[in-house]
Amino acid sequence: SHFIRTVVSGESSLLKCGLGFAKCKDGSECIPYSHVCDGENDCKDGSDEDNCESGCNEGQFQCAHGKKCIEKNQVCDGVPQCQDRSDELHCLKQSEDCIHRCDKDRCLPAAFFCDGERDCLDGSDEANCGTEEVTSSPTTSAPAVSKPIKCSLGSKPCKDNTECVLYNHVCDGEADCRDGSDEEGCLSSCEAGNWFCVNVLNAFSMLVKTDCKANFKNYVNKMQNHSFVCLLLLFAISLRGHCFLLATSFCHVSPADQFQCAHGKKCIEQSQVCDGVFQCQDRSDELDCTKPIEGCTHQCSDNSRCIPNSFLCDGERDCWDGSDEANCADQECSPAEFKCTSGQCVSATMRCDGHPDCWDRSDEESCTKPPVCSTKHRCPQSKECLVQEWICDGDQDCKDGTDEKDCPVVPLNCGEFQWSCKSRTKCIPAAWRCDGMKDCDDDSDEIECGVAICHQFQCGSQECLDPALVCNGITNCADGSDEGGSCQIKCAETDNKRCSQTCYSTPQGPRCRCTAGFRLLEDGLTCADIDECEDQTSAVCSQLCINSPGSYQCDCHPGFIMEADGQRCKITGEPFLLASVQTDLYLYGLRSASLDVLSSTAKKAILSLDYDWREQKVFWVSLDTESIRWSSLDQKSTGTLIKGVRADSVAVDWLGRNLYWIDGVNSQIVAIRLATAPVRSLDYSIILDEDLDQPRCLALLPQKGLMFWTEIGNAAKIERAGMDGSDRKAVVNSSLGWPGGVTVDTISGRIYWTDERLKAIGSTTLDGDDIWILQMKETTNPFSVAVFNDVLYWSDAKKRVVQAAQKISGKNRQILLKRPSQPFAVKIIHPMLQMSTENPCNMVDCSHLCVLAPGPSAVCKCPSGLLLAEDGMTCSSLRNSAFLLLLSPSTVTQIYLQSRHTAAKLKGWPEHLALQIPSINEATIMDYSLREHLLFLTDDGTTSLSSFKLRDSDLVSQGQLLKLLGDTITAMALDWVTLNVYWSSNKQPRLQVTSVTGAYTAVLIKEGINRVESIALHPPSGRVCYTNVDLQGAGTMATVECANMDGAERRVVWKDAVQPTSLVFSGDGDTIYWADTSLGTIGSVPIDGSGYRELRAGDDLATVALSDDTLLWMTARLWYREDQQPKKLWFEVGTQVVALKAFSQSSQTGSNQCTEDNGSCQHLCLATPTGRTCKCAHDHVLMNDTHCSPEQHCPAGSRPCLDQASCQPVEKFCNGHVDCSDHSDENCVSLKQWPDSKVSAPNQPPSFLPSSPSPLPPLLGVSGPSTTLNDSSQLMNLQAQECSKKQCNGNGRCVEIKGVPACVCSVGYSGNSCQDHRSKTMQGPIVYGAAGVCGLVVITVIAVLVKRKRAANLRFFCLLTKIQMEIRFPNHNYDLEVAVNVIYKSDL
Repeated sequence: SHFIRTVVSGESSLLKCGLGFAKCKDGSECIPYSHVCDGENDCKDGSDEDNCESGCNEGQFQCAHGKKCIEKNQVCDGVPQCQDRSDELHCLKQSEDCIHRCDKDRCLPAAFFCDGERDCLDGSDEANCGTEEVTSSPTTSAPAVSKPIKCSLGSKPCKDNTECVLYNHVCDGEADCRDGSDEEGCLSSCEAGNWFCVNVLNAFSMLVKTDCKANFKNYVNKMQNHSFVCLLLLFAISLRGHCFLLATSFCHVSPADQFQCAHGKKCIEQSQVCDGVFQCQDRSDELDCTKPIEGCTHQCSDNSRCIPNSFLCDGERDCWDGSDEANCADQECSPAEFKCTSGQCVSATMRCDGHPDCWDRSDEESCTKPPVCSTKHRCPQSKECLVQEWICDGDQDCKDGTDEKDCPVVPLNCGEFQWSCKSRTKCIPAAWRCDGMKDCDDDSDEIECGVAICHQFQCGSQECLDPALVCNGITNCADGSDEGGSCQIKCAETDNKRCSQTCYSTPQGPRCRCTAGFRLLEDGLTCADIDECEDQTSAVCSQLCINSPGSYQCDCHPGFIMEADGQRCKITGEPFLLASVQTDLYLYGLRSASLDVLSSTAKKAILSLDYDWREQKVFWVSLDTESIRWSSLDQKSTGTLIKGVRADSVAVDWLGRNLYWIDGVNSQIVAIRLATAPVRSLDYSIILDEDLDQPRCLALLPQKGLMFWTEIGNAAKIERAGMDGSDRKAVVNSSLGWPGGVTVDTISGRIYWTDERLKAIGSTTLDGDDIWILQMKETTNPFSVAVFNDVLYWSDAKKRVVQAAQKISGKNRQILLKRPSQPFAVKIIHPMLQMSTENPCNMVDCSHLCVLAPGPSAVCKCPSGLLLAEDGMTCSSLRNSAFLLLLSPSTVTQIYLQSRHTAAKLKGWPEHLALQIPSINEATIMDYSLREHLLFLTDDGTTSLSSFKLRDSDLVSQGQLLKLLGDTITAMALDWVTLNVYWSSNKQPRLQVTSVTGAYTAVLIKEGINRVESIALHPPSGRVCYTNVDLQGAGTMATVECANMDGAERRVVWKDAVQPTSLVFSGDGDTIYWADTSLGTIGSVPIDGSGYRELRAGDDLATVALSDDTLLWMTARLWYREDQQPKKLWFEVGTQVVALKAFSQSSQTGSNQCTEDNGSCQHLCLATPTGRTCKCAHDHVLMNDTHCSPEQHCPAGSRPCLDQASCQPVEKFCNGHVDCSDHSDENCVSLKQWPDSKVSAPNQPPSFLPSSPSPLPPLLGVSGPSTTLNDSSQLMNLQAQECSKKQCNGNGRCVEIKGVPACVCSVGYSGNSCQDHRSKTMQGPIVYGAAGVCGLVVITVIAVLVKRKRAANLRFFCLLTKIQMEIRFPNHNYDLEVAVNVIYKSDL
């Protein structure tokens, strides 16, 4: 790594304190926040007690924390008035049988006196105890003289010969003989070294304020200036190892050849310390022994741990004694950097730029002239550059503080996932409510929290109390509920036997108790282990937690080292924050606070980035080019990976060595191999494209072969799939607004995302469980997010800051970057995040691209136009052009049949091409012309029939062929010879045909038809088959019927169907196949009705297709059968598919008499087995064999309905109101033309409309930049031809819009009067700017630009525009949701 360096700082460098700690004023040490203003000096300079309220009046008592005074008569009144309960501490309540006082505030009953157990710290309750019984007086008789005794092997007699003691109990720091003789004559010091203490009183005050409080105060009072006190301190806490390090911050051992046990009575050789064998009775020789770790270079002075070189002088105290931050030399900055007075190194380009980047602002001092600000605001005195969002944002940016003066009070409005403090002055995240820490100014978030879970003795006042303190004659509960009652009843032998662990006395009588780490079950007898690792929110361990009976142990992932607290982990080497700030790439040291700028060629904002540690490159995309570029981490070079691609989000697969990106316009996730040289845009492979609406941001987890992405289309969600596109699932589809950035926390196994609408950051497990929503004041505009170790990082493009906070709670927030330009993408750089592991692709020899799959495993992929061969590794060109089309509501997917031999039982789709369908909401039926590359689709959402041209992997709309009103097309099939469309609908339940221009419609069969749900055509043989479904009566009955394509020779070929669908002809046209979804069968019968055959396909059968000799059908999976062989599974469908069709050259090969010149027919040419029939539109009659003339049976000025049941005035056709009983007056030909298609009026009007002039259909498109027609447009009935000639220059048709004439231009012309020939005016891209344009107009322009996407899919583009608008016009409010709704309703 070229840029990672060891940070060495001088004494003036700032000490960084960990979470929950405050820094002393002199910067020499960190103390817990709970010790600030608690009435005791914890900082050496006493700054923790500065500026605290102090001084009580005479007759008052000051609480220990020093911030409250109460009346003295309230002290020890049984009700705590002090928050720290100090007014009720050490209050002596003498029990009735008290006979012995000790430890100042204790009085023991007779039962405790001379019972063989030391209850007083000074041992006075067991002193002078003889063989006589204890009387009611605390003074006892002299002990009786005992006879000499003989001790067994391994023990020795006490000095008074009354008992024996084991040799290993001699000089162990604890008196075992009653006369204490086993601890006499013991060594008090070791050779060549001694324990020594620094400020014993401070040591004691620190200990008593933590859970390490020990009962040895009398010793401190008596011997506070003697080093032996230190030994007592250590011994007292040695049984509680988690407190040992705290004590050793005050007591140390000098270098010596010997080690003194903590009890102070024994010395052992240093070589015996931490050898795995206990030599000290108190085991202090094996406490806090650190296992030698890789890279260990510095042993802390207290021998508590050994740390690597990268921990030295990094600004964070890792040794309790601070030796790792002592004697640090000044860091040298590079020639391209400026050295701050604080010791930081920042880029020299930031010197005197109007914004302080050094902690101490030294980079903006001694500047020769005021900086040139690109912003509108400047600090009035200190002259720093300001943006509007920084004024009154709660953070002081001006050295003179003027940006935070006279700030208005903002009305409080808490979010969905927030809680309002009772004072109504602050909103806090809901997770902060009752979390044990006071976050509201009025402390209301920790009030009324209910009963806390207590695994010990629970006081009536709800405190948890150690059972050892219950019934001990001293009131410890605030309400005194731990004393009195049945305390005098001691545990009997039977009580001890029925308890799984121990028994103790309580005011309610004897009760079972459990030792620490266990909980009492509901039976009141059995103790069960407490799994401290179970609750993720408590975070007892920051990384790995290993539960054990009665305890737990924290561990770290490889590459991390356990912190001194035994809970948190720290990584070796400094991590860096990589952030894109407008067009720049910033590199910020998370320990050293160094700030560098990488080389960048971007001209517009960089919205997404990722890095490859192995090649030391940062890959990024910006708004100004269609390419993916890179910058080196050594700041020396830049380059381009691939050109000619559209990328919204990039992600590096550092393990499989690929680069992934999201193409939001085409709704695809794409991958290409990482290469040192630029790669061709044709070399990429599509990983996922089915059912992608509007993917926004992508994150990879190569270690597991998984990828995650956010979706902001019609349904906001976060999805997961294998990096090969397999095993796709939605992991989050609730608690979402507009999810944006997404990242994976490999340590906790969770994903995090930003949500611009909820103004929050969310998190969940990799499977979508345990969703957390963090909604803070500081997350109002989150854009991108990153997580590393215990910290969450996010960018706010509006406030122009990058912030960090504790990842679980969101507390301890700090600002890392604050620049006048907008920050967008953020990532954390550290080699451990891309730790080298075995690449599965090294085991597979893919010809083109190898991608990771779940596991991870390896899968080969091919670029578009190539298919994977049967070996699963080689990409080859097509040998068989037969393909399937699968229709989804907004997508049509092409899959070549050749790929079915690649691999069996695929969990995901095989190689395919997914095409987004423009302007279609609910596609239901499709057909395709191989010759014309035309796709015909019905849309239930718009009740229309439209056509699309397939061009270069894109679908280009050719307009609507039919637009119905209050009706829905139920069946449709394409005559691929003439392009006539056969169809039927709900209101027009008959077989009818419409020409491709939409001008002519004829009814072929109407008698005896109830509902047509499927149509199949075989133009070479001139045959048509359809289903006739009877929905009347108790159950559904259906027949399969066939006829000539002109409707003649109608016959039933199968009458016992129930729900037949997906009719398809065999290649020769002699047999018809269908799927019966009710019976779960695939039926087939020759068209003469003989020889019915059936294949059982399954209850969830949906559709069937036929390609040559291969039968294909779909359930939840896609199956196929070749040449009467057993069925085979091809792949799991896993998404909504509404139609399936197969196409090949042979499926549309052949001709009939309509092939040439429409069979000489003026209107419709319909093939028959023997020739062809010319058919006229329904309101015309044949004059001869080929030509038609209007039928005259309707009155002048009117036309017949399609069903011939009535005649209607001409003006009632296509007027937006149904007048015919079959709705056929609203079967309208639409002139609406979509982008890249020609705009022209039909050569002649629809046959059921007046020949001149023609009425305009209900939906009308935009013919040119100057034409603005709406749905109510109608042709002028008077002087239409003259208007068209004069006003439209003969290059278009004249229409009337709200009484004003306007032109609909013919092909090749544009302008208000169709005066401009398009060949003379090159149409370039639309360029838009924000100046002088309201936000909504700009968003609308973007909506037109992104013409291939539906309005509901424009949110990402709207979001970016909203950000840009807020920057340019900060005093305006732009509601993104309102903008999107307006766009949606305008049908852009």
